[in-house]
Amino acid sequence: MSSQIESLQNSYLFGGNAPYVEELYESYLDNPSSVPENWRNYFDQLQIQPAPDGHADTRDQRHAPIIDAFAQRARQGGASRAAQQIDLTVASKQLHIQSLIAAYRSLGSRWADLDPLKQHDRDDIPELDPAFYGLTEVDMDQEFSATNTYFTKDSTMTLRQIIDALRQTYCRSIGAEFMHCSDPNVKRWVQQRLESTRSSPSLGEQAKRNVLQQLTEAEGLERFLHTKYVGQKRFSLEGGESFIASMDELVNHAGDSGVQEIVVGMAHRGRLNMLINIMGKMPGDLFAEFEGKHADGLTDGDVKYHNGFSSDLSTRGGPVHLSLAFNPSHLEIVNPVVEGSVRARQERRGDEHGKQVLPVLVHGDAAFAGQGVVMETLNLAMTRGYGTGGTVHIVINNQIGFTTSDPRDTRSTIYCTDVVRMIEAPVFHVNGDDPEAVVFATRLALDFRMEFGRDVVVDIVCFRKLGHNEQDTPSLTQPLMYKRIGQHPGTRKLYGDRLIAQGVLKEGEPDEMVKAYRSYMEDGRSTIEPILTNYRSKYAIDWSPYLGAKWTDHADTGLPIAELKRLGERITSVPEGFSVHPLVTKLLNDRRTMAQGELNLDWGMGEHLAFASLVASGFGVRITGQDSGRGTFTHRHAVLHDQKRERWNDGTYIPLQNVSEEQAPFVVIDSVLSEEAVLGFEYGYSCADPKTLTIWEAQFGDFVNGAQVVIDQFIVSGEAKWGRQSGLTLMLPHGYEGQGPEHSSARMERFLQLCADNNIQVVQPTTAAQIFHLLRRQMIRQFRKPLVILTPKSLLRNKDAGSPLEHLSEGCFQPVIGECDETINASSVKRVLVCSGKVYYDLVNARRERKVSNVAIVRVEQLYPFAHKLFEAELAKYPKATEVVWVQDEPQNQGPWFYIEHHLFENLSKGQKLAYAGRAASASPAVGYLAKHVEQQKALIEQAFGKFKSYALVK
Repeated sequence: MSSQIESLQNSYLFGGNAPYVEELYESYLDNPSSVPENWRNYFDQLQIQPAPDGHADTRDQRHAPIIDAFAQRARQGGASRAAQQIDLTVASKQLHIQSLIAAYRSLGSRWADLDPLKQHDRDDIPELDPAFYGLTEVDMDQEFSATNTYFTKDSTMTLRQIIDALRQTYCRSIGAEFMHCSDPNVKRWVQQRLESTRSSPSLGEQAKRNVLQQLTEAEGLERFLHTKYVGQKRFSLEGGESFIASMDELVNHAGDSGVQEIVVGMAHRGRLNMLINIMGKMPGDLFAEFEGKHADGLTDGDVKYHNGFSSDLSTRGGPVHLSLAFNPSHLEIVNPVVEGSVRARQERRGDEHGKQVLPVLVHGDAAFAGQGVVMETLNLAMTRGYGTGGTVHIVINNQIGFTTSDPRDTRSTIYCTDVVRMIEAPVFHVNGDDPEAVVFATRLALDFRMEFGRDVVVDIVCFRKLGHNEQDTPSLTQPLMYKRIGQHPGTRKLYGDRLIAQGVLKEGEPDEMVKAYRSYMEDGRSTIEPILTNYRSKYAIDWSPYLGAKWTDHADTGLPIAELKRLGERITSVPEGFSVHPLVTKLLNDRRTMAQGELNLDWGMGEHLAFASLVASGFGVRITGQDSGRGTFTHRHAVLHDQKRERWNDGTYIPLQNVSEEQAPFVVIDSVLSEEAVLGFEYGYSCADPKTLTIWEAQFGDFVNGAQVVIDQFIVSGEAKWGRQSGLTLMLPHGYEGQGPEHSSARMERFLQLCADNNIQVVQPTTAAQIFHLLRRQMIRQFRKPLVILTPKSLLRNKDAGSPLEHLSEGCFQPVIGECDETINASSVKRVLVCSGKVYYDLVNARRERKVSNVAIVRVEQLYPFAHKLFEAELAKYPKATEVVWVQDEPQNQGPWFYIEHHLFENLSKGQKLAYAGRAASASPAVGYLAKHVEQQKALIEQAFGKFKSYALVK
């Protein structure tokens, strides 16, 4: 008996076998019949324990006590009883077989036949070899339990059958990675779908013909363009034609699954193929672009492989609207833009779980592994404010990054897709030379997304027949790889031969399909039928009211006093029993007094009344950023927190969501700690919803540096390149208060440098009334342009920046504010100080202290577009002024100076002189020492009121 106990201990009770016992017990808890009978009997004995009420306990025992009890029973002699029920030899082998099965599920992708070029030898993975577990040829034809697999409906299989099934499922054209998912339901679902089919698609003859047709069209377009437009860049899909078969299946199966809209983001490779062969763009239109023709109405336009497109397709499940997002050369930056667009479309439909609108992102292997915005976007996937119900990712895996073929130089991971492990997304690697497997994996991926609402990846391992672009010679750096590529007959040829061998096609039929497609291309006809040219979804947005509007169009942004008071009452009220923090209680009381006109409104109240008035009028408001609910400088308090409950226990109240019964949505989100992805998301959202004031707020203005690519390639240039309008608003805290380099500047000089063609608005408001009118103007005016607001910090609580309630009911936003001191006599003014932002109040205070009466101060609130007529009118009030001085907080090489000096000069009268007062040029946005900051601030004020030895310009 002692030998039996020793064998029992060595075989499955201790050490590395504990995970197996735990997994077996987990299966037992889920379904007792899923484990072998001998184990089921044993677990039953361990389960039946008296509960405190005398009744038998239910199957909800934790794993650890069960395993401990199992081991303890062995030590106490219980092993002899267990041995009577379990044949130790069989149990030991069964255990090893389960370990073998687990190894194939976890590591089988490493042995899968994924590379069409067959460049590398198979990895040495001992865990996939039965001999690793002591299993020999003698065991191959013995029967073992197969109840925890999905290979057969029988309860047993021979070891040979089990190994064959494992290799067919996990080591052929599809390599699945899913065991890293912590949710057992996910693992079981994938196992069932793969193992029940042995990862083999079951396509009928017509479906196979359709797959070949997709390959024919994909290859045919590239070859046609290659001969017709020699040497022109197109980022060919040759070598990855199975991508088109994948997208065709995705669109049609999505229609079957109830999806009504698909938004696709992809970089260059295969984009033209996608446009023609999936989306139905007319070939003739593409050919015109190759020949240099361009669209009317765009000031700049873009290269053809950046352009987007939309169409309505008839699928097996009904109409599907397919949109391809415009994409610049910063390859993966389109990812968050697509997610934001999808989120807006889902909310417009009330599609809470993302069943009707599907995001699809197409990646290159090197970019997917290499660009940080991929990780940032993945991190948004499961959050409340940014989730879209899961994204289908497709990787066109050329196995080469630009000119680098060695994976050691492109990533530090085994697979280019390993970044998705952070959100436990399954990955289906698939050989691009097996298009049926590609279709199978695509269908599986979409089904997974629809079932679990989570991201999933299809990694199509293929190759790149030509260079990075058609002017490249890749054999210069990858001679052996391109020797193999030169010998490859092409995926279409391989699959056509396969169908002929199967009897699906007759000899010569694949060649006839090639000729037919060539004929379509030569005639410039579309191959996609049918395109629903007259179909329009009721959820589509009509942008026509926003087109053709002028900057000078007036916006009446004032509100009646009675309405302001009503809104003020609503946004300062809390539900009965809601316990507000004492500091917030005081703030609400102060705001209630402001709303009654008894106290000047501060900045936060000006914002709140603007938001409240917009949602009450039917305009949605969405504001996101790091700490946007409270506000970085605790000025907003849009979200109130019950002091007796935590926020995740419904302990919050948002007054702006309770303005009126029929109001539009108000959403405020404390974002993840990301700038690039979050700003890209909000840009995408704004492009899909012109009726929502979409705001991104930087915690500090300089943090916008982390999102510069979104600004450069989308926000400021999207309309000029692609005709894409956006009303996105950026709130960027800006102000020199001695808080160091990163907490001072919002880098306004960069935005001003990017201003042209009336593309954006750059504004630095200085009063509560101004921010009120500005936010309302952004929605009420009938056009959508990005708005960059340089928001203050010290002015949030500066009483001089407060506004009486009447200023909200009268007038509108003022791009230029003239002299406000009535004691200044215009006829005696010799110098006009012109400034923008917080420094205005510094100048006013300095003038008062110095008792200066011959200096006027003019504020430029809107830096771009510059209001020439308004500014000229202000200068005209001072006919005896010989000096105009621009004053700024920022260093001379930063801030507005180099942008605004020519605008100021243009409006000077003959003989007037233009001077600069401010900090000297600096490599850093601000100094880090408070004492030096104070010294510089004092010096620039002295300079503004002092004598000038020289002037910047003289007219």
